[in-house]
Order: sequence, then C-alpha cells, then structure tokens
Amino acid sequence: MDPELRTLLDKQACTELVFRFARGLDRCDEDIIRSVFHPDATDDHGQFKGSAEEFISWVLPLLATMERTQHVIGNVLVDVSGDEAWAESYFVAYHDVTSGDGSLLRTTIAGRYFDTFARRAGQWRIAHREFVSDWSAAEPRSDNWDRVTPGSRQFGARGAEDPLYRYITNANRSPVAA
Repeated sequence: MDPELRTLLDKQACTELVFRFARGLDRCDEDIIRSVFHPDATDDHGQFKGSAEEFISWVLPLLATMERTQHVIGNVLVDVSGDEAWAESYFVAYHDVTSGDGSLLRTTIAGRYFDTFARRAGQWRIAHREFVSDWSAAEPRSDNWDRVTPGSRQFGARGAEDPLYRYITNANRSPVAA
C-alpha cells in the first residue's frame, strides 16, 4: 500500500477512537469505552490515575450522577510512526448536574486528551491517555426550550434508550464499530 495512504488510514483509525470514546461516555456504554483501549492501557484523568479498566469502573458511576453529558471533540492532530501514534485532541464537555441545593447546573470543561496509540494485531487502540483541563465554568441551567417545544424532536438518553441504538440497529451496525 502507498505509504501516504497508509498514514492517512492510520490517522483516521486513531481519530475515530477519540470520537468513539466521547460516544461511549455520553451513552454511558461500557462496551464502547472499553473498545477504544488496549487491555493493558492506562489513563490519567487527574483525580483518577490507573488502568483503563479501573477508569471505566470509576467514570461510569460518576457519569450516572449527571442528568446528561455531551463531549464534543474538536481539533485532533495525530502523528504516526510505524505501529505507534500520538495525538492531541481538543474537547469541550458539558455536564448537566444538580447542585447540593437542588438547583440545576451546567458545568463545562474544555481541555485536551494526549493519547498514545499502539497498533497490535492490526488494530489501533489507546495505550495511554492523559487528560488536560484548560478551563472550566459552571452556570445555572435552563430547560426552557425543551418545555416550549415538547414532542417536537427526539432527545438523547443514556444507554439503549438513546436514538443511536435504534438507528444503528436499523442500519445493521454496532455502536462499537459505527
């Protein structure tokens, strides 16, 4: 295969892992999250440091305390060298939470992931991830638009209730591969 084409395909494979990770978090889908990591991968999220498997056990209960989340991936720069690759991926993560006094808050975190990828047995996966927070904010949340237009559109949900799962089932796809 042409080396430039091989590099482009490798970069795309790594980029899709970054996107799939965001999907897994927002759907609270353990299988999707697990699919982006090698079994011996490690993760450093600041308040969490450990194996990818331990990260999954840590992050899913944390996400379950939130009404909804959305992790938006921006710039993804991937550098490939043989069977290793490195990436800096920008993200903005929105988390809808209930504060201690019962008020609704939207916390926003903007930052970057530094990923080390490895291709093993022909498959790219994350071998190590570092989380970097660049800024964060919290503000009162308003769902007024949702109340103004009830029933006028689909809403995202956690797990199998999300429209994604119906969509990919109808398309005969997997959320891990799609």
